[in-house]
Amino acid sequence: MAEYDNVKRGKLVLKGDKRSTKRKRKHRDHDKEGEQKPVIDEDAIKHGGWWCVSSIREMSGSVALEFGNTAYVTALDNGLFNLGPPHDEGDGPSPEEVLTAVVVNDTKVAFKSGYGKYLGLGKDGTVTGRSDAIGGLEQWEPVFQDGKLALLSCTGRFMSIRESDDTLVAVSQTAGENEMVVVRCSALRETDKKPEIPVEEQGSLSEIEVNYVKKFQKFQDKKLKVSTKSKSELKKARNSGTLHETLLDRRSKMKADRYCK
Repeated sequence: MAEYDNVKRGKLVLKGDKRSTKRKRKHRDHDKEGEQKPVIDEDAIKHGGWWCVSSIREMSGSVALEFGNTAYVTALDNGLFNLGPPHDEGDGPSPEEVLTAVVVNDTKVAFKSGYGKYLGLGKDGTVTGRSDAIGGLEQWEPVFQDGKLALLSCTGRFMSIRESDDTLVAVSQTAGENEMVVVRCSALRETDKKPEIPVEEQGSLSEIEVNYVKKFQKFQDKKLKVSTKSKSELKKARNSGTLHETLLDRRSKMKADRYCK
C-alpha cells in the first residue's frame, strides 16, 4: 500500500469526457493580439443602430431624415410629409419614416418614400412625394459643413420643418439651425465590415508561417523547411505591420526557396 500512497493522484479522465479548454482559449487570445477592436458608435446605439452619414456616397438604401432630437420625417398617404413624434432612446425610425436614398451623381441625391414616390418640390415650397421618376425637382444636394448637413433643392432653397404645422418644406435661402438635418442609415458601413484575410494569413502564427512555406517553397525532398526561430518576433512584426517582411526574411534563410534571395 505504501507504493500506492506515493503515486501522484490526478483526476480520472474517462472516454468521452471533455478536458478543460482554458489553455486553448488562452492560446487563441494570444494569437488574436494586435487585431483591431471595433469602434462603438454610441450615437448609433441611441438611435436603434441607425448611424449618421458624413458623405453623399454613404446615402444609399434605407435612410431617415432626422430634424431635432430623435424625430424623423414621416410620409403621409396624401403625398405630404411632416415631422413625427420623438422616439425613445434606443429606438430607430418607424416604417413610415424610412425612405430610400438614390445617389444621382457626385453632388445630387434623390429620396423615395415608402409609397414608391420621389420627394420633390412644389410651387409653394412644400415638399411632396408624388413623382414616379427622378427629375430636376426631385434632386437634392447635400451640403456638408463643420460636421453638419443641409439639403439644398434645385431652386436654391433648403429643406426644413415649418413650425406652424410641422410640414416638410424648402423655403429658406440660407441654412440656419432649422435647416440642419441628420440623415441616418441602417446599412452596414465599410468600417463595420470585417476585412478579408488571405487564406495563408488565417490561423495561429505557427500556421501562418507554415502556409507561407507551402506557398513559396520547393519540396525537392518532400519536407517542409520551417524556421526554428522563436515565434515572438512574428508577434512583434504583426503588431507593427511588418509581418510579410519578417516572414520573407525567415524564408530567405531556408534552403530551396525559389522566391527569396
